[in-house]
Amino acid sequence: MNGQNILCRVLTGPTASGKSALGLALAEKHGWHILCMDSMQIYRRMDIGTAKPTPAERERVPHGLLDLCEPTEAFTVADYREAAEALVREKARQGREVLFVGGTGLYLQALIHPMGLGDAPANEARRTELRALAESEEGKVLLHRMLEALDPDTAARLPLNDTRRAIRAIEVTETTGVPFSRQADRAEPSPFIWRVAALKMPRELLYGRINRRVLSMMDQGLAREVESLLAEGVSPDARSMQGLGYKEMIPYLRGERNLEQTVDAIQKGTRHYAKRQETFLRRLPEVRFLDAAEPDLLARAEELLSE
Repeated sequence: MNGQNILCRVLTGPTASGKSALGLALAEKHGWHILCMDSMQIYRRMDIGTAKPTPAERERVPHGLLDLCEPTEAFTVADYREAAEALVREKARQGREVLFVGGTGLYLQALIHPMGLGDAPANEARRTELRALAESEEGKVLLHRMLEALDPDTAARLPLNDTRRAIRAIEVTETTGVPFSRQADRAEPSPFIWRVAALKMPRELLYGRINRRVLSMMDQGLAREVESLLAEGVSPDARSMQGLGYKEMIPYLRGERNLEQTVDAIQKGTRHYAKRQETFLRRLPEVRFLDAAEPDLLARAEELLSE
C-alpha cells in the first residue's frame, strides 16, 4: 500500500489547549484510531509529566505511538516518522482511519514534509559496516567524527544518537563524492494526504490552563514519578529527563530548590514552550486554526479535518 490515497488527520496546538479532550470526542464519534504526536509520551513510565492518556481514555479509544522506548534509549524524529508511517499503513489495511493528536512540531513537520535521505543507491556492505561501528557509544562518536570530516554541515545538524541519518549521509557522500548537505533537492513528498487543525485560544486563558495543569501534575505525584525514574538508574542527563517537569524536578529532589520555586519554574517553562509552539504552527501553510471557544467546536473541527 503506497499511501497516496490514505488521509491522515492531525489535531494539534499548544500544550494545555484541549487537544486530548477534543481528539477523544472526534475519534470516539468516528471510530478513528488516535496516534499520539508527542516527543515525551514515547517514553515508558513517564506518564504524569507528559500528560499521557489515562487507562480510561485508552479504553474509550485505541491509542498508538505511546510507550515506544525506555527513558534511557535514544529515539529520533526519523524513528518517530518510520513508526508512524508503518502504523498508518497497518490501520489502513484494517480499514481504520487515524487522527494524530499532539503538539510536537518537529514530529508534525517530519510527517508532512519528510526529509529525503539522498538519491544515491544503497550500499548494503558499507551500511552494515557503519551500523556495526555505531553499536557502542564510542562507535557513535567515531561515526559522527567520520561524518564531520566528510560533511561538517550535516554533522552539525544531526545529534550524536541519530546514527541512521549519519550512516545514510556518509553513504551518499562517499558514493556520489558530493557532501550530503549539498545534494540536489533532498525533500521528498509525504506518502499520505494531510489535514491539519490547530487549536488556538487567548494567551491569558491558555496560560491559566497551563498553570492549573502543572498544579494538577504535582497533586498526581510528579515528584514521585521523577524520583522513581532516577532510582531505577535513568540519568539526570538523559534526553528523556530534559523534558518539561522532569528537568525542573531534579533540583527539587536534590534539595537545591523548594517546592514553590519548582512549580513556578515548570509553569514558566511550559508557558514559554506554548508560545514557541504557536509560533511554529503559524509557519506551516497546511495548518488551519480552530478557535477553542467555537460554540460548536466538534462540528468545526470535523469541517477543518474533512477531505
